[in-house]
Amino acid sequence: MGAQTTIAVTGAFGYSGRYIAERLLAEGHAVRTLTNSPHRASPLASRVEARPLAFADPHALRDALVGAEVLVNTYWVRFNHRDFTFAQAIANSLRLFDAAKAAGVRRIVHVSITNPSESSPFEYFRGKARLERALGESGLSLAILRPAVLFGGQDILINNIAWMLRHLPAFGIFGDGQYRLQPIHVEDLAALASQHLRGENDVLVDAIGPETFTYRELVETIAKAIGAHKRPFSIAPWQGLAAAKAVERMTGDVLITREEIGGLMAGLLATSSLPAGTTRLSDWARANGATLGRHYHSELARRGDRRHAHKED
Repeated sequence: MGAQTTIAVTGAFGYSGRYIAERLLAEGHAVRTLTNSPHRASPLASRVEARPLAFADPHALRDALVGAEVLVNTYWVRFNHRDFTFAQAIANSLRLFDAAKAAGVRRIVHVSITNPSESSPFEYFRGKARLERALGESGLSLAILRPAVLFGGQDILINNIAWMLRHLPAFGIFGDGQYRLQPIHVEDLAALASQHLRGENDVLVDAIGPETFTYRELVETIAKAIGAHKRPFSIAPWQGLAAAKAVERMTGDVLITREEIGGLMAGLLATSSLPAGTTRLSDWARANGATLGRHYHSELARRGDRRHAHKED
C-alpha cells in the first residue's frame, strides 16, 4: 500500500473517526472523510477532504468513495431518538457498504462492538451483528474491530462517570457491580484500524484494552484518580435509571438507557480474548485526573451542533 493511498473515514470531525484520521495522516495517507457535519470546526478541517454522508443519494454516496482504497467505518448511533434510530443506522450503513463496493473500495475496516448477536435482547448488539453479517456477505475484504468501551480524548462514558463523581452527592452502582468491562484507549483503536488497512484476509479483532475491571472497580478507579472521596453503593437498575433521568433533566442529554444498563450488566462489554490495546485506563485516569470530568460531554449536544468542535478538557 503506497504512502499516498486515499483512505475514506466516516466521522473524522467526530470522536473515534478523528483519532483514526489523525493516525492515518501521520502515516502519510491521504484522508477523505464522509461526515454528517461537513462544516464542523475541527483541527483536521484543512487536512482532509470532506464529503457529506449522502445516504439518501446512492450516486453521490458512491462518488464520495471513488478513488478510496479502504473505507474505515465508525458510523453508528448509541440509542433510539426522535432524530435517529437503530433501524435508520442499519439502513444507512447498508447503503454505505453498497456504495463502497460500487465505488471500487478494496477493503472495509468496520468498528463494531464486543459480543454482537442477532439474537441479542438488546437492539444495539443485534444491529451491530446484522451489519457484520452484511459485510461478510458483501464479498469485500474486511476487518471488523470490536471495541467494548472507548476512553481518552473527548469520550463520553468515562468522562461523564467522572463528572457525576465530582458533582453528585453519591454514586449508585447498578446491582452488585461485578459485571466486567475492558476499556480501550481511542488511540489504540486508531492504531488497530491502521494496522488492518493492509492485507486481503478477513480479520475479526476484539478491540479490548489491557485491563479488565468490574464496573465497581472502574468507578472506584476513576474516583481515586480525580480525588473524589465517594464510595459507590448498590442500587436496583430501575433506581439507577430513575436517577439518570434526574441528571438528564439537568443536562438536557441522554445519560444512559435501559438497554445500555442491560448490556452492561449482562457482561457484554468484556470478552475472553487477549488484549489488543496497550494503554491502561488506570494510568491514563491518574495522569488526567485534574481535568477528567470537569465538563459534562453531551451526546445530544454533539449531534445537534454540527458547526462547533467537540470540547477538549
